[in-house]
Amino acid sequence: MKIARSSSLFARARAVIPGGVNSPVRAFRSVGMEPLFIIRAQGSRIFDADGNEFIDYVGSWGPLILGHSHPRVVEAVQTAAQMGTSYGAPHEGEVELAEMICQAIPSIDMVRLVNSGTEAAMSAVRLARAFTRRDKIVKFAGCYHGHADSFLIQAGSGLLTGGVPTSPGVPEDLIANTIVCRYNDLDSVRTVFEQMGTEIAAVILEPMAGNMGLVLPDVEFLRGLRQLTASHGALLIFDEVITGFRVTYGGLQNLVEIEPDLTCLGKIIGGGLPVGAYGGRRDIMKMMAPEGPVYQAGTLSGNPLAVAAGIATLKVLKTGNIYDDMERKTSVLETRLRTVFEETGLRVTINRYGSMFSIFFTEEDVTDYESALTADTGMYARFFAGMLERGIYLPPSQFETCFVSAAHEDEDIERTAEAVRQVVEAMA
Repeated sequence: MKIARSSSLFARARAVIPGGVNSPVRAFRSVGMEPLFIIRAQGSRIFDADGNEFIDYVGSWGPLILGHSHPRVVEAVQTAAQMGTSYGAPHEGEVELAEMICQAIPSIDMVRLVNSGTEAAMSAVRLARAFTRRDKIVKFAGCYHGHADSFLIQAGSGLLTGGVPTSPGVPEDLIANTIVCRYNDLDSVRTVFEQMGTEIAAVILEPMAGNMGLVLPDVEFLRGLRQLTASHGALLIFDEVITGFRVTYGGLQNLVEIEPDLTCLGKIIGGGLPVGAYGGRRDIMKMMAPEGPVYQAGTLSGNPLAVAAGIATLKVLKTGNIYDDMERKTSVLETRLRTVFEETGLRVTINRYGSMFSIFFTEEDVTDYESALTADTGMYARFFAGMLERGIYLPPSQFETCFVSAAHEDEDIERTAEAVRQVVEAMA
């Protein structure tokens, strides 16, 4: 595999960008390599600066559910760009996207568009604190809600990859108001509410964790959170930035039939462009300015290009059998991978739901942050490098999630399974 051009670009990048990247996990440090610089992408494939071609299971970390450069999305963005790239004013597209979101997710009566998942989660927590007139929030170890100060305590994603338990620059008073519990452990939350339930504004979590690798929830755990928060006057916030419109047309909450008070969205509702959103009960959302006293603003919120990409994506997802087809392909891949690992005697744990999956190099069931940390990151680095050499692009971290898109074909699945067999046999 050629890397000269990517190496040259990385050297240039390090001179002008901290670490040479604009988001830490892209640096490939946890897999002991330098990053590849991508120049174009189409369907299930990405192509780097050295001319290497890869089957992509990152999908820009989840939003590209239709694959790269889907013609309907590209056409929508091109058409919107011809009408102007930014207005800083209301336009019809943002109303249409908001209506589609509210229609798809029953718990959302009103929604505010923002520019990222971080902004959505940060704003939702501010709103929850204002609505309840309380300061403390409960989050879960290994769940990542962006890089706002309140969330950088035992967070997942890039912080977990880098082995950083928190981040310098986070004020002590914010740390004191953020309580960390154990994912899938309702007793840990119940204990906290027994001690300080009248001080807790909200519980925020990924209802299906995707930032410590994919960790599936115990549905009774989610139901218990709904009951606890309701009985103590706190709000329940589902961060569905990853799962929103990924697991079904709507959110995971639609499938488990649990309605949170607020929901954070992103990724897919932007169709590959920067978008976030938060929404929920009408009485809560009406506290947002200009209707209420809680302030949040953004010049590029509801940007016409991003909104156009999101609308186009959701319209495609709403028709046909895309979710069933992705489920079938990902299920086949999971079965093939399990067979390969069993035959070679290499013990791993594979977590999968729909079109998402993670391979953990551990013999333990991975159900929370602590069990995720038992994974052998050195083994994953070897696996990643072997797969990359064979044209398969996986997340450059043990603690991220793989995504299958509608653009992946049966041939891609077979080629991936064969590459896994070759790599695992070499590792065994």
